[in-house]
Amino acid sequence: MLKVLDSAVPVACWSCAVAHNDVTLFCPHCSKIQPPPGGDYFSVFALVPQLELDLGMLEHQFHKLSRKLHPDRFARAQENEKQWSLADTALLNDAYRTLKDPIRRTEYLLKLHGAEIGEEHAGKDRKDPSRVPADLLEEAFDLNMQLEEMRMARKIGDTDPELQASLEQAKKKFDCLLDDVDRDLRSQWQVWDSGDESTRLEAQKKMVALLDRRRYINNLVRDVTETLGA
Repeated sequence: MLKVLDSAVPVACWSCAVAHNDVTLFCPHCSKIQPPPGGDYFSVFALVPQLELDLGMLEHQFHKLSRKLHPDRFARAQENEKQWSLADTALLNDAYRTLKDPIRRTEYLLKLHGAEIGEEHAGKDRKDPSRVPADLLEEAFDLNMQLEEMRMARKIGDTDPELQASLEQAKKKFDCLLDDVDRDLRSQWQVWDSGDESTRLEAQKKMVALLDRRRYINNLVRDVTETLGA
């Protein structure tokens, strides 16, 4: 089941002047479309901001709202309604893409709570040794050396089956490490969703660290994939 927001800032409908929540896409009194609402992506679907979501219900709500907002429905409407149809649809699409993806949803919710996430805060991981997970430092160094060796060999038209096999094995290992990170993140979801403010703050710190780790490992996997596919 979806948990639904039970409070929001009241505003007056532009058409009927009846007050409604400022996160509403349509007026509950006259059903007229409203300007792009305030609030966050969760409020677009009237959801309580949390990490565990019923994705089936989210998809159902998305398609339901998409049909109601479709520009064809507003072909004969006022100009402001036509523009709001386009703007609300863009907002709905952005919100859905973010919330349906577990990593993007986690990053988005944590950013709403002030967390600094992303390479703009963490630094360019591969160029900043301080951002490399300590347990991966040696392996990451060896992997980058092998990747450079493979790139140089490719430039001169050489092949190295042993090096190829080593990189493929490394990719499998890092793929498994990504799975481990995702599993750890999901365990923190439960802590966040059910915790008080202090518990959430601790869970937030752990999730930010896990997301940094995930980003670094994912960069390694990407580099191996690109080099092997070159």
